[in-house]
Amino acid sequence: MTTTALTTTEPAQGGSGEMFDAIAERYDLVNRIISLGLDQSWRRKLVEAVGPDPERVLDVASGTGDVARAISIRYPKAQVIGLDPSGGMLRAGAAKFVGKVSCVQGDGQVLPFQDDTFCSASIAFGIRNVPDRDLGLREMARVVRSGGPVAILELSEPRGGFLAPFARFHVHHVVPTIGTLLSGKWEYRYLQKSIAAFPPAEEFVAQMEACGLRDVTATRLGFGAAHLYVGYSA
Repeated sequence: MTTTALTTTEPAQGGSGEMFDAIAERYDLVNRIISLGLDQSWRRKLVEAVGPDPERVLDVASGTGDVARAISIRYPKAQVIGLDPSGGMLRAGAAKFVGKVSCVQGDGQVLPFQDDTFCSASIAFGIRNVPDRDLGLREMARVVRSGGPVAILELSEPRGGFLAPFARFHVHHVVPTIGTLLSGKWEYRYLQKSIAAFPPAEEFVAQMEACGLRDVTATRLGFGAAHLYVGYSA
C-alpha cells in the first residue's frame, strides 16, 4: 500500500481521500451510532450478495476494511482486495487487512486491475462519493467476470412511508450533529448533503444498467434509509 502526504492547507474536497483521512480514526464508531447499529446488518446482506463461493473479490471504497474482512470470514477460501483512496482509512483498519485480505490505495474511477480479474465486487457507502459515478460503475463491471455480481450498499434519503419524515430528520439533523460532536470535523455535513443528493432507487438502477450491468435489483433497507443494489457483469 502506498500513501500520499498532504502538502496543502486548503480544505479537503468533499468525498476525497483527504477528507476521509481526517475522520478515519472514529469513522467506524460514528457509523455504528448514527445508523443505530443497522449498518452491520446491512453489510451482512451485502456480503451475502457477492457469493455464493467467490475465489477473488474486490471491495471498492473499502475504508477501514469492515466489509473486506467480513467477506473473508464468510468465504474463507476467497482472496479479498480492499481498495480506497484514503491512506488514513486503510491505516486505521490495518489489523483487518491480514491473511487473504489485502489493501491497495487507489481510485475507484481507474481500477488498477485487468479485465475479468474478480468473481465479484462490492462497495459500501462509497458510490455516492465517486466524482464520475458512471465511470466507477463501468470500472467495476469491467474487472468482474461475466455473470459475476456487483453489489452496492448505499445510503439514501427516505422518500415514502409513514416513518419517512422521521428518517429524513435523522439524516438531515442527527447524522451531521452526532458526527461532528464525536469527530470534531465538518466532514459529516458533507456526508449528509451527499445522502440527500443521491438519486432515487429507480434512477440509480437505470444508471447501473446503462453502465453495463444487467438484471439489476434494488432492495429497500431501514425504511428507505439505505438500499442494496445488485447487478451482474455482462
